[in-house]
Amino acid sequence: MEKGKKGTHEKIDPKHSAKEKHAKEHKKTDKDVIVELKESLQRLQAEFENYKKRTDKEKQDFITYAKADIINKILPTIDTFEIALKNTSDKEKFVKGIEMVYAQIFSLLENEGLRPIEALGKKFDPFFHEVLLKQKSNKDEDIVLEELQKGYMLNDKVLRHSKVKVSEKVKEKEENKCEKK
Repeated sequence: MEKGKKGTHEKIDPKHSAKEKHAKEHKKTDKDVIVELKESLQRLQAEFENYKKRTDKEKQDFITYAKADIINKILPTIDTFEIALKNTSDKEKFVKGIEMVYAQIFSLLENEGLRPIEALGKKFDPFFHEVLLKQKSNKDEDIVLEELQKGYMLNDKVLRHSKVKVSEKVKEKEENKCEKK
């Protein structure tokens, strides 16, 4: 071997050179890769937009059918209301009809998971109660004396806090003044 001419005596494998030639011809350029990635991204974006539209429609359908379900459950109560309104001349029947409507509505809502928040006589709890008034009392501090508006929970979530009047402990000086009067 001569100096500087390494590997001149190597044999060239015709199969190997054909593979290299084929690979070079089919080698993707950077532009080809960019075009493919861009097309793939556009397809994914279109698929995602279709997915969003489909889920939005499913959500709207769910809301519509949920409304229809609750309306169907309320219809018998409306019927009872109509019967009660026909009996306005007989006060006793009218009151009985209104009581029946109340019972039907409340029963329907209870079946859907609604329940009243117990407040009267309980210790004030800011998670369930909202204080509107305080009244001096011999009872312990922050005991619910009166429920001004009933609160409700739907399953485990507070829908409306009970609006309450709570006790404010009378201090000893005030107790003595009250006793002397």
